Amino acid sequence: MTANLGNLYIVSAPSGAGKSSLINALLADLPRTQVQLSISHTTRLPRPGEKEGEHYYFTDHANFEALIEQGHFLEWAKVFGDNYYGTSLPMIEQSLAQGIDVFLDIDWQGTRQIREKLANVKTIFILPPSKAELERRLIGRGQDSAEVIAGRMAEAVSEMSHYDEFDYVIVNDDFQTALSDLKSILTAERLKKDRQAVCYQHLIATLLS
Repeated sequence: MTANLGNLYIVSAPSGAGKSSLINALLADLPRTQVQLSISHTTRLPRPGEKEGEHYYFTDHANFEALIEQGHFLEWAKVFGDNYYGTSLPMIEQSLAQGIDVFLDIDWQGTRQIREKLANVKTIFILPPSKAELERRLIGRGQDSAEVIAGRMAEAVSEMSHYDEFDYVIVNDDFQTALSDLKSILTAERLKKDRQAVCYQHLIATLLS
């Protein structure tokens, strides 16, 4: 273990729980030299406003499948039977080696894939304060029909049933409190004995001499 090794965090939540807003607020508050969001590869076409290397790394099916064969992805999936999405292992390892904490925004199934490969990943699940509030947030987006929202609510219950597979649980009732809780997890992980023993090995040796 090195003193500057970053932590890999997975954040999962049902749609509407505020996961993306919390991650974005965390990234806005902390320097990129301390925390980053992992950028996925995808075979889908860029949407208006999306930029290469900022939102996704865009590629074609043949190249993506070649990367799968090379073991390039920490986790990957084929979504809606057509487009691939995947998380680059070399890119994550490079950031962690620089002492940067890396966040992955993926579901519980992707979390299981990663945990099979990496034992030391930290996992966080975001819960809404109630079903009624979750539904209110989904309706408030103004993007989906009542039928789609009903489907998302049913899917949310299924996703939330996996909360006990995660290391940390944050209830996003008050946004600033939830953000503070998220920051506290980063601080607590960096203050763990094994990390501090490496970081302050010379000080500890002097104190104990």
